[in-house]
Amino acid sequence: MNKNFINIFNEWFPLLLIATLITSCRSFVAEPRYIPSGSMLPELQINDRLIIEKYSRRYQNPKRGEIVVFNSPFAFDKELLLLRSKPLPKKAYCFFMSFPPMSIIPGLRDPACDAYIKRVVALPGEIVRVNKFGEVFINNNRLDEPYISNFCKGLFFEDCGSFDNVIVPQNNYLVLGDNRSNSWDGRYWPGGKFLDKKQIIGKALYRFWPFNNMGTFNIPGE
Repeated sequence: MNKNFINIFNEWFPLLLIATLITSCRSFVAEPRYIPSGSMLPELQINDRLIIEKYSRRYQNPKRGEIVVFNSPFAFDKELLLLRSKPLPKKAYCFFMSFPPMSIIPGLRDPACDAYIKRVVALPGEIVRVNKFGEVFINNNRLDEPYISNFCKGLFFEDCGSFDNVIVPQNNYLVLGDNRSNSWDGRYWPGGKFLDKKQIIGKALYRFWPFNNMGTFNIPGE
């Protein structure tokens, strides 16, 4: 065998192996994400960097209080899908469009490619309602949400997405932003309020940036 070929193989094979392992881990185990908006303030700050754990979603159901990342409602909400003039983008397209400069060109990235991050507040089979302040009631008992510092003011002209008692369907969850007065979440999705489990990508496991705020997330009740 050609000696040059062997040298090239020895040099590049480990790199290709490492790249494959990283890609596999990103697909099945964990992946990094950043926070682009203030919908989860004050728990998550804009530009925080997180590790999203993906493996456990295969054998565990989400818990109340967990912060989850999921597919964009523009990719699964029936009413939003009716507004599309073209088919949903492929995963490869979304992956390519996540890198600059594509990701920063206005109007180029398809909203169906985005991922959202919210907190699980209601579980399958529970009776849930949300009042004009954005407070959650489970089976007529107010949910204790110590992570929230910005409820709605409840003014007559303010729409906080309130709704009366609804039963959460099986394999579905109600997910809301901690910044209850500034979060586009299940309260406002036109095709339905609840998130199907199959749309969940993973859960927020660890904040690795900024360094002065590294750590895991507290889940009430644990």
